Amino acid sequence: MKPILDACCGSRMFWFDKHNPKAVYMDNRKLKDNLCDGRTLEVNPDVVADFRDMPFGDESFYLVVFDPPHLIHAGNGVLEDTWKEDIKKGFDECMRVLKPNGTLIFKWNEEQIRLPEIIKAIGEKPLFGNRRSKTHWMVFMKN
Repeated sequence: MKPILDACCGSRMFWFDKHNPKAVYMDNRKLKDNLCDGRTLEVNPDVVADFRDMPFGDESFYLVVFDPPHLIHAGNGVLEDTWKEDIKKGFDECMRVLKPNGTLIFKWNEEQIRLPEIIKAIGEKPLFGNRRSKTHWMVFMKN
């Protein structure tokens, strides 16, 4: 098994190497679409699955990246009314597939849902992270 899981990879925007051989890329969709500005959006995960119910065994990865949908008002790929439960389930699944002392990187953009609401929903405070812009990177460690 590869040591890294990107649980909501989307188009792999923040990856320097979008085909890193150490990572398993997962998303709940596979698509290729032309954007209005002429660019192509491609979501092509290794594994198509829901972040709330991952098809991996317990303690499979050393590092998990969790960048779930963060919008409740937009087009496709938005959070549903059950977003608090969904984010909590996703966070718990990320922790489940992490090895002991593994690291979870949680990316959140608070354009529509503020960071304190997310931290309250998951029920755990990050070890550290960035809090200076609308996009936050939080680091958690599995006990």
